[in-house]
Amino acid sequence: MEKYYQREIECASREQIRAWQDERLVKQVRHVYEHVPYYRNLMKEKGVTPDDIRSVDDLHKLPFLTKADLRDAYPYGLLAVPLEDAVRIQSTSGTTGRRVVAFYTQHDLDLWEDCCARAIMAAGGDKGDVVHVSYGYGLFTGGAGLNGGSHKVGALTLPMSSGNTERQIQFMCDLNSTILCCTPSYAAYLAESIHERGLRDQIHLKAGIFGAEAWTQEMRRDIEEKLGIKAYDIYGLTEISGPGVAYECSAQTGMHINEDHFIAEIIDPKTGEVLPDGEKGELVFTCITKEAFPLLRYRTRDICVLTHEKCACGRTHVKMSKPMGRSDDMLIVKGVNVFPSQIETVLMNRGYAANYQIIVSRVNNSDKLEVQVEMTPEMFSDTVTAVSNREKELESDLKSMLGIYADVQLVAPKTIARSEGKAVRIIDKRNLY
Repeated sequence: MEKYYQREIECASREQIRAWQDERLVKQVRHVYEHVPYYRNLMKEKGVTPDDIRSVDDLHKLPFLTKADLRDAYPYGLLAVPLEDAVRIQSTSGTTGRRVVAFYTQHDLDLWEDCCARAIMAAGGDKGDVVHVSYGYGLFTGGAGLNGGSHKVGALTLPMSSGNTERQIQFMCDLNSTILCCTPSYAAYLAESIHERGLRDQIHLKAGIFGAEAWTQEMRRDIEEKLGIKAYDIYGLTEISGPGVAYECSAQTGMHINEDHFIAEIIDPKTGEVLPDGEKGELVFTCITKEAFPLLRYRTRDICVLTHEKCACGRTHVKMSKPMGRSDDMLIVKGVNVFPSQIETVLMNRGYAANYQIIVSRVNNSDKLEVQVEMTPEMFSDTVTAVSNREKELESDLKSMLGIYADVQLVAPKTIARSEGKAVRIIDKRNLY
């Protein structure tokens, strides 16, 4: 277990971390230049050679990669090892354009699972735990990553995957699951289902590791209260490896990035300029230990903040804030930037569960923003007048938060389809016209 926890790495000095990054970056840039023609051409267009990269200080000289590049290079254009050396692929759950396919050598898988093991142990896990993995398996990285991390910790692993909620709850009760790993929306659904069945006293969970979709602090508190756990955030992208790129510790003041494997930057999403510590901007990652699919300066489109402030847990790796939105898929309604997390905050503060959908349409050449919100069973018994008043309250709160009007429709409990994977929060009908 100690081998995979690697506390001495997580608490290394900044000087040691920087030395690792300098050495590994130089080696990685040459590896990519020599074995990935697609990226080599990008470097040549920018007039950069491997000899120009001598330390992290030179990182800004390298060209960016975007998801468009990954789709253009699909399927093998960014593979940096012979195909026979790759042992697995994972793929994004995207629904438009070409899918993004990531490749892994066995070494890549070992390092990825090490990162996930760190996340589990940061959440208080050890070999005595029962880790209940309800992320999807298959091409999605969630199940595979936490499954492998749990094995490295030495915990009993339940590879449940998503779906079949009755079986999830049965195993949770019968096998005394202690750590739940899934999307936050599915955790909320499980909590709701457990309470409906009157089984709260038979659940022995102590922690949850939730990621793969945006969730607010209000949603965290709601899940923690209903399941009696401490809920930890985890971050990752298929393109970079999967969950475990960054993870939350007991301090819960940000997610520690595994800097011995990834270099993080924050840039101005419009200019590409690298921003200083503490500035909000777009998160960019460079992989410095991956063999098969080592992306350099990959633009995640996630908006967040990096901080090197001392953490109470003792870990020294830089922390990233919870993503505050996206630089590419945020909603622009009537010229205003709208993030789903803003809407969720308003709803949770008013006592609503995190079951809602945002619908954007175009009426008479003008954007219309509609928010459908499920009522709680108690609210459902309200009079028509009371429901109307609740809708007006939410519309007023959303106007204050967003700066634009949103048409709120309260709907009956269980009206909005529950998610066993990523919740479908946004329906933008403008794209259909």
